[in-house]
Amino acid sequence: MTMASDTSSCKPDAGKWFPVINLSKCEGKQDCVEVCPYDVFEMQEMTSDEYKALNFAGKLKTWVHGRKKAYAVKADQCHACGLCVTACPEKAIKLAKV
Repeated sequence: MTMASDTSSCKPDAGKWFPVINLSKCEGKQDCVEVCPYDVFEMQEMTSDEYKALNFAGKLKTWVHGRKKAYAVKADQCHACGLCVTACPEKAIKLAKV
């Protein structure tokens, strides 16, 4: 993974905030993976249980995009810079305080 070179906007220490991904909105376009300077995100295939929990629109989007979604696999490394929030074209990511 390529890390972004400018982490100056990442003020808080890691682990104080974490990304929350709305899987019904995420279309797996990987923008969050590419922009995150701390490699917090990874693309993975949804489990059957996760797929069943989606709303109708989410299931349709997921099926069209091959069941790949963004997951915050290293959420504890998030520095809350918000680059993922701004980069996500579906606005599927929000930051939440721990």
